[in-house]
Amino acid sequence: MPGTLLDAGAVIGCPHGGRVAPATTSSGGVRLAGAAAATAAHSYVVTGCPHTVNRVPSPCVTVRWTADGSGITVDGAPVLLDTSAAQRFSAAFVPQGPPVVQVAQRKVTVR
Repeated sequence: MPGTLLDAGAVIGCPHGGRVAPATTSSGGVRLAGAAAATAAHSYVVTGCPHTVNRVPSPCVTVRWTADGSGITVDGAPVLLDTSAAQRFSAAFVPQGPPVVQVAQRKVTVR
């Protein structure tokens, strides 16, 4: 699946206004314009999500990515593309839909 390679500096959010950031950013020595390459091995957290369900806070707190079959790996973990499938979860592990990739590294594409 073609797409743009994600790095630790990619601007990713939830539709409620939260910001998604990698909790871990180590990718060995692989860097994209100085930022670590994003892989499926990294964990991602969401901060600042104000989402509520029936006036009960249910913010997005984590994102789990499913690496696609690009075949490209870093330290044995598949790289993440802006087209990779992902799901946001609440603290109760309730799925809340995919994150929104707003800006990604445009200098590296995978075909």
